[in-house]
Amino acid sequence: MTITPTGLSRAAGIAAAASGLLYGSIQFIHPVESVAAVETTRWAVVHYLTIAMAVLGAIGVTGIYLRQVRRVGVLGLVGYLLFGGFFLLDMMYSFVEAFVLPELTSAAPKFVDDVNGIFTGGDTGDLGVITAAAPVGFLLYLLGGLALGVASFRARILSRWSSALLAVGSVLTLAVPLVPHQVARGAALPVGIAMLGLGISLWQDRELAAVRTDLPTGHSIEARVEHPVR
Repeated sequence: MTITPTGLSRAAGIAAAASGLLYGSIQFIHPVESVAAVETTRWAVVHYLTIAMAVLGAIGVTGIYLRQVRRVGVLGLVGYLLFGGFFLLDMMYSFVEAFVLPELTSAAPKFVDDVNGIFTGGDTGDLGVITAAAPVGFLLYLLGGLALGVASFRARILSRWSSALLAVGSVLTLAVPLVPHQVARGAALPVGIAMLGLGISLWQDRELAAVRTDLPTGHSIEARVEHPVR
């Protein structure tokens, strides 16, 4: 099997699209954060899927950034680092929710309840620095999605409507504290759709590589072309 930049970029597009699809879908099946829910199969499945979403998202945004690296500038780099950081943080937190909390529901139910309170706005007890996961994740998501979305929109390479939706969807999280936690999950849908759109755009990018086969040796050369998408 020959590994090419085109193949890797398209694989990243599939990863981004799958991440967006999972991100949006999970919001409809996520159980209420409670000690009783942590013990259920539904809780386990949702958080296994969340880990997969985060891994695929980190791969996807890397491909999205690299495809536009010459056009998105410093703003795009900052957006990529911040938004990619959000997926890494989400992956680590979801790992704890999937594999650690279920083992503690009997021995330390108060700890489980406190950890659930980090992102629901409930009582977090005396968890110390762990509670920083919520505000840090919020800033990574808000600023990273906004910066990467704006930079991608300006670059005019991948889907512009998806880029704009990524920026707008990230800003919508500012309204999250104003509504109940379960209702606030709906704010994730625009970003999920944006990631799906950007992933499909990256996978379908017909201008990703121009292949020349007119060399005397018969070999082909891949030349990267950056053609604006309107």
